Amino acid sequence: MINIEQISKKYKSAESYSVKDLDLFIAEKEIFGLLGPNGAGKTTLISMLCSLIKPTSGAFTINGLNYKNNKNQLKQLIGIVPQEYALYPTLTAFENLKYFGSMYGLKGKSLDDKINDKLDQLGLLKFAHKKIETFSGGMKRRINLIASLLHNPNVLFLDEPTVGVDVQSKNVIIDFLQNLNKEGATIIYTSHHLNEAESFCTRVAIVDQGQLIAKGKPAELIKSQEGAQNLEDVFLGLTGKGLRDSA
Repeated sequence: MINIEQISKKYKSAESYSVKDLDLFIAEKEIFGLLGPNGAGKTTLISMLCSLIKPTSGAFTINGLNYKNNKNQLKQLIGIVPQEYALYPTLTAFENLKYFGSMYGLKGKSLDDKINDKLDQLGLLKFAHKKIETFSGGMKRRINLIASLLHNPNVLFLDEPTVGVDVQSKNVIIDFLQNLNKEGATIIYTSHHLNEAESFCTRVAIVDQGQLIAKGKPAELIKSQEGAQNLEDVFLGLTGKGLRDSA
């Protein structure tokens, strides 16, 4: 589904590359985890794959489409759940979703029905006509998720989709995504919740300083790292225990 070849990104004011010569293949219908410390290049990589920023060098295709020649077609194929809330706080949940659906050319009763169905699946139907500014963090995360998939994308990019949410919301989101994957969606997911990634992802890639340092099924990576009991042990063994603070 996604083929990345020697992709790199260096921002104009930066001293070093955020992503450097990265090769990666993600198969159709995978739940693929993109893991790494703060500043490792995860968000930059996702931003390039979503055509939000241009690579400095290298190339990628999604479902055989080249981003240079098929940018508009690619945008119809993908859904993006950003790390920050991308919602209008003074509008209701329904109004937000109606607006985002219209951006994909959706309208009328079919859009209304789809919005109500997704709200129901994620336990939010009774809050459809409440303003977003009254919602908890977990509720906003779920609305963010619905907004990304009203157009039935083949590929869904999720940047920290469960950060800052309560346990119940997290479980609802993960169950919903697993069902979405069973229906055929390919999911690319970043998170710092390594226990969650270990059970949720079919394969993961660990990146550090913009480069790919490991990839494979979580169980295989755990087995390959001496003394590792879980994915967190693998992660710390490969990236170190030093703090990655930046400002």
